[in-house]
Amino acid sequence: QVRLVESGGGLVQPGGSLRLSCAADGFIFSINVMGWYRQAPGKERELVATITEGGNTNYADSVKDRVTISRDNAKNTVYLEIHSLEPQDTAVYYCYTKRPWSQTGYWGQGTQVTVSS
Repeated sequence: QVRLVESGGGLVQPGGSLRLSCAADGFIFSINVMGWYRQAPGKERELVATITEGGNTNYADSVKDRVTISRDNAKNTVYLEIHSLEPQDTAVYYCYTKRPWSQTGYWGQGTQVTVSS
């Protein structure tokens, strides 16, 4: 049973930083593609970053200068660090995983990030 549990969200000041974590269980973590997506009110869910088994990363252009995705296979955990937070970063952030050969993946429950003074 695949389980993805996000944590680390909350209220953050503009210009601040945070680190989101996604703890995974129920699959062979080390071979899966992991990703972070976000969905702001009234908008579609969008890609933030992905990381492959081999550590190759991909970032959305809108965040690539401010975020870092990483994974710790020994801990079955993927992280997203984001800096210089802006109000536009306010969204529910979702952890995602899929097998490299599959188009079907799994979602976590999401963690709310609110950037406000």
